[in-house]
Amino acid sequence: MLTERTRVRRRSSRGAYDPEIIHRILDEALVCHVGFVLGGQPYVIPTIHARIDDRLYLHGAVSNRTFAAVRDGLPSCVTVTLVDGLVLARSAMHHSLNYRSVVVLGTAELVTDRDEARAALHALVERVRPGRTAHCRAPNDAELAATAVVALSIDEASAKIRTGPPVDDAADHALPYWAGVIPLRSVEGAPEPDPALAAGISFPPASSKGASP
Repeated sequence: MLTERTRVRRRSSRGAYDPEIIHRILDEALVCHVGFVLGGQPYVIPTIHARIDDRLYLHGAVSNRTFAAVRDGLPSCVTVTLVDGLVLARSAMHHSLNYRSVVVLGTAELVTDRDEARAALHALVERVRPGRTAHCRAPNDAELAATAVVALSIDEASAKIRTGPPVDDAADHALPYWAGVIPLRSVEGAPEPDPALAAGISFPPASSKGASP
């Protein structure tokens, strides 16, 4: 995982290169951002992702010009960030965030094996809500033909993590300002049924294990 390109240099003590830590952060994040340069113009696109073992899967429409650059083997950078808290310091300059982030570098490859593509799309739906694939229609051949799935090996990656209270200068500790951490977390709200939902269909609970492809 650790290379010279992924080595954390700024606040290097916050760097983490253990694959288990990197995988855990990737699995918890619902959104990733994919960065690349096309024709001298940088692009960063948000999308959902799924990890199977040491491969990160992304998908997009075959006709999507921007996604095609990633699909066709352009070097890319995939990042995710989880914000765990607002760090309020006595000094304005020492305000921060508690966070967990991952950067993955590499070149994605188009998934041409139909079974692997189906497994990746299954995993992507399960990422949105575990067990959901048992409660929706599977992709048909036309949808599969219109969707490109790419895989990026998680070979060159690093995590960066900040935890704990603010780090104020010792001289500022006596200032009359509150300092500490405001924890943040994402929670599900009450389900909002589709207005076109047929009568008698109840909301299925999420599965802790998800469904098999």
